Amino acid sequence: MRLLISYIVLVLLTGHILAQDSVNPKPRKPFMNTSDAAFLGNGNRISSILDEAKQFLSDAVIADVNQDTVEVVYNIKRIFDLLSDVEQLGVREELDKIEFEKFQSDFILIYTTRLSTISSSTQFLTADLIRRDIASITNENESVEMGTTKFTIVDDSEGHIPLVMNSQVESYIRYFQGKGRKGFNIWLRRYAQYRDLMLPILEKNDLPEELLVVSMIESGLDPKAVSRAKAVGLWQFMYSTGKQYGLERNWYIDERQDPIKSTEAAAKYFKDLYKEFDDWYLVLAAYNTGPGRLNRALKLHETSDYWQLYSLSKDTKNYIPYFLSSAIILRDPEKYGFKMPKSNPLRYDKVTIEKSADLTVIAKAADTKRSTIQRLNPELRQPATPSNGSYTLNIPYGKKDSFYKKFNALPDEQKFAVQKVEHRVRKGENFISIASKYRVSVADLQTINNISNINKLSIGQRLKIPVKGGVYSNYPEKIIYKVKSGDTLGHIAEKYNTRAAEIRKWNNMGNTSSIYPNQKLSLFVNNKPDKDTPSKNVYIVKSGDTLSGIADKHNLQVSKIKEWNNMKKNSSRIYPGQKLTLFVK
Repeated sequence: MRLLISYIVLVLLTGHILAQDSVNPKPRKPFMNTSDAAFLGNGNRISSILDEAKQFLSDAVIADVNQDTVEVVYNIKRIFDLLSDVEQLGVREELDKIEFEKFQSDFILIYTTRLSTISSSTQFLTADLIRRDIASITNENESVEMGTTKFTIVDDSEGHIPLVMNSQVESYIRYFQGKGRKGFNIWLRRYAQYRDLMLPILEKNDLPEELLVVSMIESGLDPKAVSRAKAVGLWQFMYSTGKQYGLERNWYIDERQDPIKSTEAAAKYFKDLYKEFDDWYLVLAAYNTGPGRLNRALKLHETSDYWQLYSLSKDTKNYIPYFLSSAIILRDPEKYGFKMPKSNPLRYDKVTIEKSADLTVIAKAADTKRSTIQRLNPELRQPATPSNGSYTLNIPYGKKDSFYKKFNALPDEQKFAVQKVEHRVRKGENFISIASKYRVSVADLQTINNISNINKLSIGQRLKIPVKGGVYSNYPEKIIYKVKSGDTLGHIAEKYNTRAAEIRKWNNMGNTSSIYPNQKLSLFVNNKPDKDTPSKNVYIVKSGDTLSGIADKHNLQVSKIKEWNNMKKNSSRIYPGQKLTLFVK
């Protein structure tokens, strides 16, 4: 039944794509964005990005039908990247705008209600969804107590945002104590991790510490958070506001996702808002709805009392009680049934990389995984550091000296990432298929080749490909992969840096075709499998072996070997002939 429903969704989506493509028979005017020189002259850029996003959504639905979570997550992330590209470009044509808004609406519906493989704990919209969920506990007529509301003052200390309690705030606290408990506990864990990074920036700018709660309710303190409106990062900056406050977004980085840089930008924004409104409740309302809308409400009601602004939207009227309930719990978690985790500040060393370097190579030199480097550097959009000069990178704490020693000993061709490779167009290829092959966006492919019309490609034409890190050969190499027990197409695609949809195409597989152990798959890939993925090995203990010796030999931890083999923590006894399971990279 679920399979049938998923395919109905896919058919409806495909129908929407075809219908929208037929809406506009007239040629489009060339798109121009004078605020960003890198994107000038891209006549049908919005249309091509939207086509690419639709394909990723179609692939996500197919992957969901096949219970392939890895591939679903990959496709959803790519859609968010493309939607951010559209935001950066700006939509000027009215028909583009209609089509874009329709797709965005369909995407959010499918993403939030139809993809069964993505749980609430892995969704990118978690904080945004919680805010909408908490708003639903009040009805349309009683969205928030305004006017002559009775308040109980909880904390009105000088230099702080006043914390008050009313029935609305109490109902939100009860929500967090019940249905929202899991989410709030996650926020508390992240608060223990990010507080020491963010609070000094607020203090340096003479801002109240309660503003950290804004980041909590906006993003769940998740640097990678993305909202329905495409706001990004800890402070949920839209592209335009982020750019206004100095946050850059390009092929390599999105500084809205950097905890330090985004908090510094947020501090400047809060200072500007307070200078304009001189009241913290109005500042919070402006942060939610925008200064323009708030000023119109102030003018309409002829008052600067937030609680008298009846014309504000339901979301904004709920925003202050939402903030207050979270801040009051955070002030004394134990009182409301929560346990504040021990302070666990994010610690790291900073190193400087002179040229663009592959994160896999960096991770190896830092004795860690690439995923750890990416977690410590959330602003990075690609698995390589930027190419425009030196770049300061975060690595695990205590690894700085050993990192430089290992990294500097590598030859340049190993440690520095190739920035562009050349692809010669073959018969049957188009912009979308080439972009898909190299896992880059059509927009980036157009930009780097200065091509405005994606339909004008000729056989033999040479295209520059912006490589995401690592060394690519010009043409993919065919290999035969033997399916193992537990494999999914998504895992195989991730391992070989390709897409499940491509593997299906190469092996003439239908959208519902399953894979099975020992099946042989043809893969056309440019590189070796990701070495971050450990492989299972069986080690037979020899006479004289010790656990520490085996661990050193395979670059493993003794505790991990014990865990994998169900050994007691306080025992290191092994014997000749014993078989040990090891997961080795």
